[in-house]
Amino acid sequence: MAHTDPDFTCTRRRFFSRSATGLSAALGTTALATASQRHRLDTHFLPKARRVVYLHMEGGPSQLDLFDYKPRLQEWYDKDLPDSVRGGQRLTGMTSGQKRFPIAPSIFAWKRWDNGGDGAFISELMPHLGSVAHELCFVRSMHTEAINHEPAITFFQTGSQQPGRPSFGAWASYGLGSDNNDLPTFVVLITQGFGNMQALAARFWGSGFLPSQHQGCKLRSSGDPVLFLRDPDGMEREDRRAMLDLVNDFGRRELASSLDPEIEARIAQQEMAFRMQVSVPELTDFSHEGDHTWNLYGEEAKKPGTFASSCLLARRLVERGVRFVQLYMRGWDQHGNLPSELRAQCKAVDRPIAALLVDLRRRGLLDDTLVLWGGEFGRTVYSQGGLSHDNYGRDHHPRCFTVWMAGGGVRPGFTYGETCDHGYNITSNPVSVHDLHATMLHLLGFDHQRLVYRHQGRDFRLTDVFGRVVRDLLA
Repeated sequence: MAHTDPDFTCTRRRFFSRSATGLSAALGTTALATASQRHRLDTHFLPKARRVVYLHMEGGPSQLDLFDYKPRLQEWYDKDLPDSVRGGQRLTGMTSGQKRFPIAPSIFAWKRWDNGGDGAFISELMPHLGSVAHELCFVRSMHTEAINHEPAITFFQTGSQQPGRPSFGAWASYGLGSDNNDLPTFVVLITQGFGNMQALAARFWGSGFLPSQHQGCKLRSSGDPVLFLRDPDGMEREDRRAMLDLVNDFGRRELASSLDPEIEARIAQQEMAFRMQVSVPELTDFSHEGDHTWNLYGEEAKKPGTFASSCLLARRLVERGVRFVQLYMRGWDQHGNLPSELRAQCKAVDRPIAALLVDLRRRGLLDDTLVLWGGEFGRTVYSQGGLSHDNYGRDHHPRCFTVWMAGGGVRPGFTYGETCDHGYNITSNPVSVHDLHATMLHLLGFDHQRLVYRHQGRDFRLTDVFGRVVRDLLA
């Protein structure tokens, strides 16, 4: 299933697609761009999920204050983390100079929710999520290779700590193709948080060496959702169409000569931009949503740029056939003032996430929509800096943390993996980032070892040369 470099071969499909350019121009259609947008690969087996909603909590949310309940930590309050537990594992530069590593138990209350299995402990900060715990599949034994934000986010998004690889959303776009020719296959929404916020680089949703039409399209939270969505004053739509036809004609001539696939991608993107001038205003118009929607998501969903608004927009995107929707919520990097900042972060996301799951379920979309929640790593059990009963901070912790999934063929009401009593090391069923990617691709119908793209003489894949499908997570 590898795509080959155009420099080496001219495949039958490439030959006929080039032949079609002349007919396309003669008929005055956008057949070439439409064909490019609809491009998809045959899945290797019957998929459980047709689309993905990825909720990335940028900064590394504290699993010990949200989902990984450790009641014994109260016995060890302010005692140093034993060397036997840390085992010489590396620290960030922010805590490597500390003389003490005082254990900081969570100050929040916990409740065991009925999730259809043995019950899931969820902190008081996420009561709405607790009400849909029966839909959730927790993975408490995630681990990653990176200890700082930039490489860790890059790793989670692309399967490599080094920049330049395609993002997960781009791989999904490449493999699954489009179900809606009027909207991008991969859409990104960003919400500002309340704490320390790391930079979000556009390469996190980039296409890398895949054709550029597979990169994520970021919708803005204020003003026009997309720059230049509206034509300048005095320009009619017919004028825009005529200008685009002229530009595309030049592009097709160059394409026939050079066989450069990026020209084809550019034509597809230009045609998509033209169609988005109509589709995006309709997409972002919430005026027809009924009271039942606002009662579910809350009044915050009426405010552009909020996480609640993004969750509602995510539902509208997936029901229109968008394959991959990624929501970034910034501000989960609590090195200090964790109790106050984490309360604000959770208040912003708890109700909207639960509402999204309920909304997808009642519209018949959750069974074939895979929802993922997680950050790039977790947080330490010891406090960074000082420690008091009502205030503490936590440093980065890649050794173990929690993510959860829902819908899309995963096992509902299930918890996988365990960590030690200190919440510092995995004691059973470790899951790597590559394993998670392999499992999600499996749910989308792809063998992660066979979904490849040839670049510079090598077959690349999202999972590189690693990864296994964690079958215990599958329904």
